[in-house]
Amino acid sequence: MDLDTLIHHYFGTDDLDALSDDALARGQEALAIDFGIAQEPGRRFALWALMQMMGCAPDPDTAFEDAEERRAAWRFARMTEPPRD
Repeated sequence: MDLDTLIHHYFGTDDLDALSDDALARGQEALAIDFGIAQEPGRRFALWALMQMMGCAPDPDTAFEDAEERRAAWRFARMTEPPRD
């Protein structure tokens, strides 16, 4: 999945900084709904990863039933974590 395509699909723009709080919340809600109903593991992970980068993802232990997917999600979360001062 292409990240830019996903962002544009859910938020209608490539510039997330230009979004109002309401537009950002609507996009995040649509993203969460699609994540919740997605069946294909790759799509679910891509949607979760976008949510993770936006700070609105569910905990991997909650989001993924499969142990391998949970481990991958935890690795992704650690890799994308902002550096600590």
